[in-house]
Amino acid sequence: MKNKPFQVIYEDNHLLIVNKEPGVLVQGDRTGDVTLLDLLKDYIKEKYNKPGEVFLGLVHRLDRPVSGLVVFARTSKALERMNEIFRKRQVQKTYWAIVRRKPDKEADKLVGWITKDEQKNQVTVHDFEVPKSQKAELSYRVLGKINEHYLLEVNPITGRPHQIRSQLAHMGCPIRGDIKYGYDRAVADKKIYLHARRLYFIHPIKQPGAPDRPLIFKAGLPNDPFWEEFLALDDEIYNDKNLDFTFE
Repeated sequence: MKNKPFQVIYEDNHLLIVNKEPGVLVQGDRTGDVTLLDLLKDYIKEKYNKPGEVFLGLVHRLDRPVSGLVVFARTSKALERMNEIFRKRQVQKTYWAIVRRKPDKEADKLVGWITKDEQKNQVTVHDFEVPKSQKAELSYRVLGKINEHYLLEVNPITGRPHQIRSQLAHMGCPIRGDIKYGYDRAVADKKIYLHARRLYFIHPIKQPGAPDRPLIFKAGLPNDPFWEEFLALDDEIYNDKNLDFTFE
């Protein structure tokens, strides 16, 4: 498959983890555009010479203009268990976001309540609970400043639609390129500067008599000179203490 808009990060009999480019639709919508799910089914079919329909379960989604790690399950057993891992928040997700305005605090936890307008595919963040709202929580820290922009490391605690985009905008720091949530202009290819950088979880399928298998994945940044300058700020903080924080 030439010029594929994804990079395979990890693959075994149960899981397929890829780094997707911005602009790629993960799951079908009203546009009818080719999806990452379709492309990966073709990839598996071709690689393993599989006849008939290929099973591939989508564990979670990334918005179309966002880049980075997406998890798929290659078996129904793995899909069921990964869904449970995400539901119980037994996963650490780390994103990078580039914003132009520096947050008031170097690090903080944001808590809000989100409502969604299905027609506009847009959410609103409220400071207090309102009817039909869902609680949204994330933590962030400022990694540094380059080119008059700030790099934030963001750890979502809940998994609400457009959560990072809307919560950062709500505190006055919309993501570069994200005109839907208040940035003043679009950038090339309608992408936004939000990247699913790292994932940590325990492998969903435990081998008999074997210990748990912790998995840590990191997605390289998009091929974009503006992004690449921010690599200098990566401090690679994911020690055991940090990785265990989601586990009771």
